[in-house]
Amino acid sequence: MEPFVLDKELLERTKNPNSDFGPDPLLLYVEPWTQQFEQLSVGFTTRHGGVGKVPYATLNCAYHVGDDPEVVLNNRRLVTEKLGFAAEAWTCGEQVHGKHVAVITAEDRSRGLLDRQSALQDTDGLVTNVPGVLLTSFYADCVPLYFYDPVQQAVGLAHAGWKGTVAGIAVSMVETMEREYGSRRQDIRAAIGPSIGDCCYEVDEAVMQHVRVWFDDFPVNDEYKDSASKQAYRAVNNGKTMLNLKECNRHIMMKAGIMPDHIECTTWCTSCHPELFFSYRKESSVTGRMASWIGLEER
Repeated sequence: MEPFVLDKELLERTKNPNSDFGPDPLLLYVEPWTQQFEQLSVGFTTRHGGVGKVPYATLNCAYHVGDDPEVVLNNRRLVTEKLGFAAEAWTCGEQVHGKHVAVITAEDRSRGLLDRQSALQDTDGLVTNVPGVLLTSFYADCVPLYFYDPVQQAVGLAHAGWKGTVAGIAVSMVETMEREYGSRRQDIRAAIGPSIGDCCYEVDEAVMQHVRVWFDDFPVNDEYKDSASKQAYRAVNNGKTMLNLKECNRHIMMKAGIMPDHIECTTWCTSCHPELFFSYRKESSVTGRMASWIGLEER
């Protein structure tokens, strides 16, 4: 069952090119978690709602793409308001496709809200155990990774393009939560959000030589390794490979010690659904960015 759920009526409206959502953000929620964990807010924005204009129409949440900064800030405020958080809860990093994970304290709350300069620099992963902090990161085909420890009440987000994936940012997230909060790997829940799928993501051997390392060095039987690699990538006739980054990250999460039945994985492909998502590849690089979010509500 698809874990990233959008209201069905609103989903139908996305198929009509004349639909006007107004400023109300259209959001996807990680329903299995939101139903089970009352204090947790977690999900993914779409391109609808907000106040932006073409080519960033309309819910662009990132400053770095060339959109009007005031529009971006207004969009962020609209999202936090809909989620029931203060605008100042929005906290983010300046992503560089690496694996650095920042530990967010109460003093870091709102970093990156107003501009790029105040964001956590050179940071693709964020973790916190502070209620009232909304961790966010930005996407237009890369993979959003979510982490939640319901025992220690700690949350995390990671931005995983192919570089972050093969660098093992999912492992870095687990190790950081273990070190900072005493999380046990068997307790951590993970989710993998909307991103480009293997239906649309073609890569060359320069990428694949880094991907295969994760499948060649896995301490289980060959039958599992063959099955996992077949789900993660497949060769095509032109000598290229269709790569499933979502499946790669699921595999790496398991390698990091997360239990398979504690991993939720979406089927949404951002490139296949331009009516719903921004896509860097589909839209020739000039487009907006969705935001992932996760946070613990204040009680």
